Amino acid sequence: MNAPTVEVPESLRADVEQLWDYHDLHHEVRHCDVGVGLGSHDLGVADHVVDLYRAGSFPLIVFTGANAPTTVGRFPRGEAVHYREHAIELGVPDSAILVESRATNTAENIEYTRELLGAKGIPVSSLLLVSRPYQQRRAFATAKKIWPEVEIVCSSQRLPLDEYVRAIGDVSRVINMLVGDTQRITVYAERGFAIPQDVPAEVDAAYRRLVDAGYVSRLVPA
Repeated sequence: MNAPTVEVPESLRADVEQLWDYHDLHHEVRHCDVGVGLGSHDLGVADHVVDLYRAGSFPLIVFTGANAPTTVGRFPRGEAVHYREHAIELGVPDSAILVESRATNTAENIEYTRELLGAKGIPVSSLLLVSRPYQQRRAFATAKKIWPEVEIVCSSQRLPLDEYVRAIGDVSRVINMLVGDTQRITVYAERGFAIPQDVPAEVDAAYRRLVDAGYVSRLVPA
């Protein structure tokens, strides 16, 4: 079996970079009540949560996530559980971490995190959401729909596209995820799962060209 390709094809680079930049909200990180690490296949999310915690960006962490088909092999005990273990290995005290281990999508990540914090009587006026770089916009739109009264700040590891692709080890996977998240910005708003977000014409055009190029494995039925 051939190893996955880890280089962005030059014929697709401009379109991939267009989507990559669109999903980065470029929020300024500021102190929030809670840092929320959204579970996924990317352990870099947990690394960035730890970096932000060490920098004093929040006093409390919630790792949220059960499993998806793409993560069960890597994180058999659940995304949030493995994130917690990784953070503790990096020196974060267990007392600073809460685990939400039921969520299987971004909406549930936010909803179940709110329920967990409410059950523990922890007041929240601001959240620092930490996700994969290309998930920022969708995470923000989802959180503002589900928890509108809370200030939402989004952050991800500040990696260039090529470095991120090499870290994941599979450019096709990254492009498919970028395309899928771009589609979800519109589709999920139409379905009432998220607040609407502007999709500039150049972003839509890049998305459509990548769909035409065959990057469709992460699309949801429209």
